[in-house]
Amino acid sequence: MTDELTIQLMDTHAGGDVSRIVTGGIEPLPGATVREQMEYLRDDADGLRRLLLEEPYGIPEMSVDLIVPATDPRASAGYIIMEVMGYPIYSGSNTICTATALLESGVVPKQEGHQQFTLEAPAGLVKIDARVENGVVEAITCEGLPSYIDTYRASIDVPGIGDVTYSVAYSGGFYALVDATELGFDLTLDEESRLSACAHRIVEAIQAQRGFHHYTLGDVGPLPFLHFMGPVEAVTGGFYRSRSATYVHPGVICRSTTGTGTSARLALMHHEGRIEPGDRLETVSLRETGFIGEFTGTRQEGEQSVVENRITGKAYVLNRSDVVVNCADPMVDCTSLRHILSSAR
Repeated sequence: MTDELTIQLMDTHAGGDVSRIVTGGIEPLPGATVREQMEYLRDDADGLRRLLLEEPYGIPEMSVDLIVPATDPRASAGYIIMEVMGYPIYSGSNTICTATALLESGVVPKQEGHQQFTLEAPAGLVKIDARVENGVVEAITCEGLPSYIDTYRASIDVPGIGDVTYSVAYSGGFYALVDATELGFDLTLDEESRLSACAHRIVEAIQAQRGFHHYTLGDVGPLPFLHFMGPVEAVTGGFYRSRSATYVHPGVICRSTTGTGTSARLALMHHEGRIEPGDRLETVSLRETGFIGEFTGTRQEGEQSVVENRITGKAYVLNRSDVVVNCADPMVDCTSLRHILSSAR
């Protein structure tokens, strides 16, 4: 009997954010839906997330996406998203990476030109449009979650910073949206550590003061995200560009601008009457990578008017590997992991 087991990975990145796609080595999870399987991982098998995001296997700046069989017959596959803050029900960059990995691994057969398929996230079904040129996945467009503004231009006193004006959007998670210029930032790479420290203080202050409730999901926990907004530049008619940076609590500045961060920006621009259906916003990261968000319309969900949107980006495959999980290693905690590893004893 050996304590060595393996997990199959395909590492990818979109906009610089690395998503580790788990393609094998995990037993089928209990749950009638992908959402229920996510809740099982969160409550009874969090060891997989911690293994791949902590030393010696990973770093908190990465994300993990576990491929699972879809429970809805309309979907080609399901996926569960894991990040340093926990288990978001949706993520644009992770969806772009997962869709690319499924195409590159052949789980979803690749077709030249445009092809469409559906994935099942914990948030529900997600429509995917893939553009394949000469056998290469050049772009993935995915639906953003219905997004809306929960709070507009509130003010909070943040220790060490002073009064900060912020808005809060929901776009798959609650985002504090702050003006980078008002806080003295140009959103360049050399500011990364200061951006993280500033965002940490703001998020801690907001969490200490209040919580947020989604109109159908209810209490979804403390505010996890902050998005720094640079000035919006009109590039051409209906196309805008803005430097941006997304922070994930605690302590992570994303390499990309994030899909949900871009969706949050579209919700704010709509709230302020600055965009119309069909308009697009390119968010540009500290590393000069970008996603393009398109505002496609609005709809009413109960008493809440929500923004419909799409996010487009490109993912790259970094490697395919077997990760050896040695439960005898003192740096590896298999307590909440061993029972979901294939061939676990």
